[in-house]
Amino acid sequence: MLNALRARLARRWERSSARQGLYYKKSLMMIFIVSGIPGLITGALLYGIAGGRMESDLLQLHYRQIEQRSRNIDDQLSNLELLLSHWAFDTKFGSSLYDLDFVRSFDTTIDLTKTLIAMQGSNALVKRAELYVGGVQRVLLNPEYERLSAEKEQSVYEPLVHGHRETYWTQWAFDPDDPDAKDLALIHRIPGGSLQPFGVLIFRFSQEKVANLLRTMSPYNNGETFVLNPSSDLFISGNGSVYDSPLIQALTKRIAAAGTSKGSFSMDWKGATYTVSFGSLSRIADDWTYVSASPITNITSPVVFISKVIIAVSLAALLLAAILAWLASRRIYSPIRRLVTLLAGPPGASGQDEFALLERKWTSLHQHSLELSSRLDAQLPHLKESFLHQLLQGYLYAYSETELQRRMNQFKWELEGRKLIVLYIQLDGIGGVEGRFREGDEGLITFAAVNMIGELAGHRFEQSNTINFHDLTAGLLILVPAGEDYARLLQEFGGELIQSINQMLNMRVAIAFSGPVPRISDVPLVFERTKQAVGYRNFASANQIINMEDAHSSADADAALSYPFTLERELIQALRTGREDEAHELLELFLDALTCEGAKALDVQQGMLHLLGNVLHAIMISGVNPNRLFQGENLYEQLSQIREPKRMLAWFRKKVLHPFQAELANRSDSQLKRTIEQAMIYLQNNYMRDISLDNCADHVGTNPFYLSKSFKQVTGKNFIDYLTELRTDKAKELLRETELRINDIAESVGYQHSYFNRIFKKQEGMTPTRYREMSRQSQQSGERS
Repeated sequence: MLNALRARLARRWERSSARQGLYYKKSLMMIFIVSGIPGLITGALLYGIAGGRMESDLLQLHYRQIEQRSRNIDDQLSNLELLLSHWAFDTKFGSSLYDLDFVRSFDTTIDLTKTLIAMQGSNALVKRAELYVGGVQRVLLNPEYERLSAEKEQSVYEPLVHGHRETYWTQWAFDPDDPDAKDLALIHRIPGGSLQPFGVLIFRFSQEKVANLLRTMSPYNNGETFVLNPSSDLFISGNGSVYDSPLIQALTKRIAAAGTSKGSFSMDWKGATYTVSFGSLSRIADDWTYVSASPITNITSPVVFISKVIIAVSLAALLLAAILAWLASRRIYSPIRRLVTLLAGPPGASGQDEFALLERKWTSLHQHSLELSSRLDAQLPHLKESFLHQLLQGYLYAYSETELQRRMNQFKWELEGRKLIVLYIQLDGIGGVEGRFREGDEGLITFAAVNMIGELAGHRFEQSNTINFHDLTAGLLILVPAGEDYARLLQEFGGELIQSINQMLNMRVAIAFSGPVPRISDVPLVFERTKQAVGYRNFASANQIINMEDAHSSADADAALSYPFTLERELIQALRTGREDEAHELLELFLDALTCEGAKALDVQQGMLHLLGNVLHAIMISGVNPNRLFQGENLYEQLSQIREPKRMLAWFRKKVLHPFQAELANRSDSQLKRTIEQAMIYLQNNYMRDISLDNCADHVGTNPFYLSKSFKQVTGKNFIDYLTELRTDKAKELLRETELRINDIAESVGYQHSYFNRIFKKQEGMTPTRYREMSRQSQQSGERS
């Protein structure tokens, strides 16, 4: 029986060996011997290392994680500071709030409330955005309107206005009845940059969310994380601990004894060893100290446990190795057998080593691989352009700086010892090209310009890449040697590019270039600012090169805008009364006034958008639904894409004026419009006299009731409202441009002095004297700029 079993096993072995190749037979015995040894050695070494070097490496990794997360927290707080400073310098929170009647100026109050709600929702940490105005009417918007009690005003909000800095962090008790309940708050006095602030913008932060943010620095449950600033009594704990707790006090004393702003150490506390990391968060004119303390056993115990498990498993594997080696070898060899069978037939048929057969096949496949590689090299420029396009547009925000550098290196960008510069090129003048291009050829023009940009940049710079946006704009990334004067190089390149495009495409060119970009992840922000800089170019200049680091490139950004209010009013009046030819002429005069010498491209575009808004408002008042009239088109988006005056003018006539005039012609007969036009001319010529609806109706030859109804139908305003607005506009013009006394101005527009003051304040929200002061301040500021 035993002999028969042996013979059967021998026959199965022979048949199995016949199916295997030479490589299998040589390696099978070695697998039997060495299969279990590596696991045992690895477990022993890992167990020995875990108590020493592994523990040290894990601690260093832990410290780096804490430092990285602290930087993330620092970035979030910095973003909040920038956000609040941005709003504090917004004109909504300017000096006009000082004497604003928040009850009567209901629209302004609602707008402020909506702005505070938007600010409150801009960051998850912000629990509430508040505005305190300590002007004539001391009010609080949080974000709803609230009148303050004298106690709350003096004890809570007035001290914030008189803080020692314009922007600062504090822990503040906003409820005078509960002084122990303090919120972390970011304060910015308003108006921004004023030497005499009268209010504050406040970000109050959720204690729970701030604590959750701090807890991200300590990934373990039984640790302690907190931030403190002894100079301002600021203390925030991620675990809800108080400043007087024994552990907090011990950590604070130990950090103070260290005498450094950042570092790490180990500390024994109540039978446990804590690893402590501390550093500083640079806040506005101050430094906060952050501390993260975790028991060291939380870090090393998993590694020690895994090491012991590995040793146990290795010992068991050593015992099973002899039994499982044969089964394992068959499974391990199975893919080799399938591969050899697929490429060269059964492995035992030739009697050769399997890998010799694979080598011959590999040589053949390698030739095919080289062919495919050459094709890939041909596609690499397209992949590179796609990557840079995504980088400029900010689509790669989730990538780390290291990953971005690796990707740049893959695309053959040599960043070492070089500066990365971002350029934005914009072409204008398609409407003025003499028959060479037409509307709709933007993609063709941009393609030609991008080719020229790439060729010129290739001659001047070591490394460069052009990105085509297909809308008469392009981006350019270049690398220049760190020691060279990049501004001079870029000025020379810009001049050569402008000359080439002017001659070959007959287009105007505006070029903006940034300074050196410190990090690749900063490229999207720098590119966006470079695009914005082009908007501040001089509108009258044919070509322009803007250096972002040149103080003069943006010196005129805040210059006063000369907006033709009178032409706007006359244009809207011509639209309401159906004077089509006059409306077209006034539109052209309006655009000419906007594009006067020294005008910025952004100012011209914003001025046309402002006119569009007022025209749409007049259309709505006249009873026409803009959505129906313009078939749901986004007129603001269309107008914002146009950068040339002639195209703006043609678009405004075709898309706005013509549809409304056609609608108005269908709604009102010519006799009615002539009647109202006569009435409006009569009011403009006699507004300084004591006129009424009756004598105006007598003048145009109709009855008062019909005139009142028709006046509202055509102009969208009541007779008396139109007269009041006309007189107020004339009074404002006299206040701005003359030195007449208020009494004389009131009489010249048909009012008694006392009644004129009430009417003017009701219409404009301020007294005539205050309006004259503000106008002069604005004019002086514009002259200084």
